[in-house]
Amino acid sequence: MATVPHYFVSYDLRKPMRNYQPLYEALLGLGAVRVLDSLWYVPYPPNSAGALFDYFRSCIDADDGLIVCESIDWVSAGLDNAIPGSVPRAA
Repeated sequence: MATVPHYFVSYDLRKPMRNYQPLYEALLGLGAVRVLDSLWYVPYPPNSAGALFDYFRSCIDADDGLIVCESIDWVSAGLDNAIPGSVPRAA
């Protein structure tokens, strides 16, 4: 059985007075869940990190930071919102 990858997107928005609502709407439009302040879990088809990067890059400024990670395993605790289908480690 193949392991289905999951994606995590994190960003550094460097202009605090800019409206980043388009980025948040793009994330939510794909069913993303905010798990930490600037880290989102994004359910998306395999082998799509580049496509996700291009999609979200269009929503932010050129000097902002962005990373898209494809993951098959993780451990978490103290998240703001649960990742669908995951079991957090007890504190």
